[in-house]
Amino acid sequence: MEYLPVEVVGNILSRLCAARDVVIASATCRKWREAAKNHLHSLSFNSTDWPVYRDLTTSRLEILITQTIFQTTGLQYLAIVMDDVDEFSAAPVIAWLMYTRETLRHLLYNVRTAPNVNILEKCGRQKLETLALAHNSITGVEPSYQKFPCLKSVTLSYVSISALDLSLLLSACPKIEALALVNPEIQMSDAQATMELTSPSLKSIYVEAISLDKFILEADSLKSLQLKDCTLELFELIGKGTLKHLRIDDVSVIHLDIGESTENLEVVDVSNFTIMWPKFYHMISRSSRLRRLRLWSVVFDDEDEIVDLETIAVCFPQLSHLSLSYDLREGFLPYGLQESSPLENVVVLELGWTVISDTFSHWVAGLLERCSNIKKLVIHGVVSEAKTHEECYMLANFTTSIVKLMRKYMHVDVQFVYE
Repeated sequence: MEYLPVEVVGNILSRLCAARDVVIASATCRKWREAAKNHLHSLSFNSTDWPVYRDLTTSRLEILITQTIFQTTGLQYLAIVMDDVDEFSAAPVIAWLMYTRETLRHLLYNVRTAPNVNILEKCGRQKLETLALAHNSITGVEPSYQKFPCLKSVTLSYVSISALDLSLLLSACPKIEALALVNPEIQMSDAQATMELTSPSLKSIYVEAISLDKFILEADSLKSLQLKDCTLELFELIGKGTLKHLRIDDVSVIHLDIGESTENLEVVDVSNFTIMWPKFYHMISRSSRLRRLRLWSVVFDDEDEIVDLETIAVCFPQLSHLSLSYDLREGFLPYGLQESSPLENVVVLELGWTVISDTFSHWVAGLLERCSNIKKLVIHGVVSEAKTHEECYMLANFTTSIVKLMRKYMHVDVQFVYE
């Protein structure tokens, strides 16, 4: 080891990342201490890495973090994730940011500060590329001063910010590609909760646990859109048809508009969602490049609606992964098999039930017949803890039916996933 260049030792220590491990390793010899001081790039203080962090007082933690950071000279990655700390004092947090700001490229910070520290002000106009901020407030964004010329990824979790400041933040990041909003506290200036975001460079957006009247997103380069646990009256995407991935999970929305230009869609994943299938299908019907389609625990707005597998087979010729959840309502089958065209390119088929019935086995068999090149079948099921005799009988019959069916499809890899 003594023949390794000090820069290589610094890279090795940077791979450790966890502050405690770095400190212990750097005590090996003078050369390693020099490597930690001059060539350490990554440092992480995470309460999950070392349980002793939870036993230290807040002031002792602040001193420990300060001493460790100040023994480095070129940090590029800094993570401070202390779940059990109520709040840090503003002074040491400002000192950490001011000391590392000129070299820092990635910052993860999720501890409250008292009083609140304007992290954007301390890190603006620098080399920061990734910012993940949690349990803090962002106020008074000034795009003319708080420019982030290199920032590509922003994650805000449990952050208090106004709709205007969020919009201004995006305008201050000319190269931003990824935005994640997790349970943010959005402050509104008027009675109607409306948020309008615009970014010509944004490629991916993830929104979780947000409640708004209107959410309008203008992003000409957007490729991935994911909404989860949201309540919206209107969501509108304005773009140039670059969207490739659309994921919707447990969302309540009255009006959903992702635009007419959906030719580039490759993945559509919808779960725990109430939809008007004809309207939703109209939005994605031009997606001839669609490779993955998932409709899971979907409730149709009209009880007589069915997903037309015939139309899916014709309109999505490149479909290779199909996932459908089966919900039997008084003998009603929401995914019709009548006169369905072959799904020749489907190699992975995922099927699931909410309430098991004899019809499910026939439905599985019917779909397998249409997927002539299938390689993998995954069956998802819900099994209650307290099972009646009828339920046990139904499950046994289903198992027997699947065993018989699989003798016909010996080349198919079959997996069962029960909840």
